[in-house]
Amino acid sequence: MYQYYFLFGLALIWTVFAVVQDLKTREIANWLTFSLISFVLAYRAVYALVFDDFYFFVYGFFGVLIFVALGYLFYYAGVFAGGDAKLLFGLGGIFPYDSFGSYGFYGVGFFILLFSIGILYTLIYSTFLIVKNFNSFKKYFTSELKNKMVWLYVCFLIFAILFFIGDIFRIYSWIILFFPFVYFYARAVEKSCMIKLTSPDRLTEGDWLVSDVRVGKKFIKKTVHGLGYDDILLLRKYGKKVLIKSGVPFAPVFLITLLFVVIYLLR
Repeated sequence: MYQYYFLFGLALIWTVFAVVQDLKTREIANWLTFSLISFVLAYRAVYALVFDDFYFFVYGFFGVLIFVALGYLFYYAGVFAGGDAKLLFGLGGIFPYDSFGSYGFYGVGFFILLFSIGILYTLIYSTFLIVKNFNSFKKYFTSELKNKMVWLYVCFLIFAILFFIGDIFRIYSWIILFFPFVYFYARAVEKSCMIKLTSPDRLTEGDWLVSDVRVGKKFIKKTVHGLGYDDILLLRKYGKKVLIKSGVPFAPVFLITLLFVVIYLLR
């Protein structure tokens, strides 16, 4: 296990820097994420050559590839921003894989823990946002309830059926009952706390538009990639303010998850 200490330390240090960047600028620089991948693979390659352990590099390389695939999947699904997805790439190469079957253990375990901590973190973070924007949140939450009452009735009906069936179905019945409230909560938080009218001089590459924007005779499309450099120049040329959707800074979740994983592996 000692050969992994450097990888664990490297990942923790790089993730701390990512947290600082994410909280300060809401961005994680490419040089940070890609340098982590480079150092991880370079270390594995040197170790493999010095100690004649070819699989030490191979397992790490495939770990990176798997996390690259998952990172892009979550990015295009809108789960992660670009910086968060790229931070995953390097982390895929730090785990002590010893067989191809171990990718499932470390990969699945890491993501279950990541999303579990992420849900709790997001709830806590959104609570602070609601306190600062309570009146606006209350208005949007009430509006969501009124406009989608039919979904509440449908979910309550399904809840009643599953509840009276009994046994394990009762667990699912409670999930179905609370799901619409969680959805309305998330929608209200987004609309009241995470959408801002932003002046063009404050825009940065990757900012997410709420909807397509017409600027002069051109349209700037809302995409998963966010605003590009040319888009920002065009908006600044016309002095056009746009609605931008911000996300929850997620890098702290990576750090907390990584700490748990490292403590587990070194126990």
